[in-house]
Amino acid sequence: MSVHRRPPLPGVQRLARVLALTAAAAGVLQLGVGPATATPADPPDRGEVKAQVDRLYEETEQASERYNAALEQQKRLQAEAGALQGQVAAGQDELNRLRADLGAVAAAQYRSQGIDPTVRLMLDNDPAAYLSGARSLGQATERQNDILRDLRERQRRLDQRRQETTAKLAELEQARDRLAAAKEEVRSRLAQAQRLLGRLGPADRARLADEDARDAQARAARGADRLDLGDQPPASERAAAALRAAVSKIGSPYVYGSTGPGTFDCSGLMYWAWRQAGVTLPRTSQEQASAGRRVSLAEARPGDLVIFFKDRHHVGMYAGGGVVVHAPHPGARVRYESVSAMPVNSVVRV
Repeated sequence: MSVHRRPPLPGVQRLARVLALTAAAAGVLQLGVGPATATPADPPDRGEVKAQVDRLYEETEQASERYNAALEQQKRLQAEAGALQGQVAAGQDELNRLRADLGAVAAAQYRSQGIDPTVRLMLDNDPAAYLSGARSLGQATERQNDILRDLRERQRRLDQRRQETTAKLAELEQARDRLAAAKEEVRSRLAQAQRLLGRLGPADRARLADEDARDAQARAARGADRLDLGDQPPASERAAAALRAAVSKIGSPYVYGSTGPGTFDCSGLMYWAWRQAGVTLPRTSQEQASAGRRVSLAEARPGDLVIFFKDRHHVGMYAGGGVVVHAPHPGARVRYESVSAMPVNSVVRV
């Protein structure tokens, strides 16, 4: 029995022809270089990937501090712009009131000066009352001049406030742009790190995760009873309270832009810990570098802030014995670390 085959559709015919031509062209390109073989790309080295990821995490932390700075600036500018706008509104209300007062005085003066004063005195049934009114008219004129001077001065101040408000709102818009750029940079760096980790095979990825987890767990599990922090006293009672607060958060995850109580970035941990001691630090590590008196690393005492790197993008708290407690980077948890693990920029006693 013969089988009737349906002829292929025109679109399918065109597709088959294109595939055939593509295959033929590929064969021509391979002439003289041997048959093409599919060689899978070599899997990336786990150590190299880890080094690149660590670099990206450091860049993420730098961007995180820029984000924190932009966020703080935005909050400050919003408050300043709001205050200026309130001053402008109050100034306009006062200006309107003065203008109304000036209008009333001018109307009274016009009504009083409609007749020549001498004729008015001659015709008035009560000359004494008129003379009293004339004195009041002189006072009204003087008051009018005072109101005019006050009006001009208030108008000048109001115009100045309006200019300041316009400039502040423009500055606020720039701060919002910087905030958005820093936030996008953080996300981009984290996404790059995730893509790098995704290039590892399942076995390497699992081994790297196990290594990081064991390292983080070992660091986070170390308590002051098992770690030689020395016996140097804290810089002050408040420094002791701040250090206790920071140590109590060992094991908490790093999250950029966070100031606790469950997650922190590096400066956020310092900000939160010192708040528990009754002190409000600036928000960013760069600003915290100027939050107190500079001392040398050799003079560091528990509770002092240790600022790291040339651009001061990282901060920890000295715990004694050459050790800091800090929130290291994305993907890590609050832990103890040797102060020599990173280049020290400065030590600050709050």
